[in-house]
Amino acid sequence: MIRVLYPGSFDPVHNGHVEVAELACKLFDEVVVAAMRNPEKGEPLFSTEEREAMLIESFSHLPNLRVTMFAELVVTLARREKANFIVKGLRAVSDFESELQMAQTNKVLAGVDTVFLPSTSSSSFVASKFIRQIARLGGDVTSMVPSPVAGRLQLRWPRP
Repeated sequence: MIRVLYPGSFDPVHNGHVEVAELACKLFDEVVVAAMRNPEKGEPLFSTEEREAMLIESFSHLPNLRVTMFAELVVTLARREKANFIVKGLRAVSDFESELQMAQTNKVLAGVDTVFLPSTSSSSFVASKFIRQIARLGGDVTSMVPSPVAGRLQLRWPRP
């Protein structure tokens, strides 16, 4: 059985994340989506509990995927989960540059390889930071996020 770890902050989860998770579920036996609070990204929009609920709801159609939360090194979690690989989605060349360095670091730290999955052009522009900015200013992001996320964003910042 091949188990992979798909880590991220997922604040909030968007359709690009869903696309990567769906592809990973086709390629591997089990996918563990792991969300964390990334201190480099500032204060999170959604709490750990809210993100966990949104992830579970957004990925409920994927029977070989489970969700967990973590507050440690990705490689520590990968070891504990007995993950064969770490999965990362790529939107652009700029993603590859930073993700490659992290993949090489994870390989040195724990011997865990990283598999990169490219997004399709229809979701390559979507980023959580843009979702947060657009929603805060009253914009409609429903085409970019799963419905559980759209509902929570609408509750937080009702559109006129």
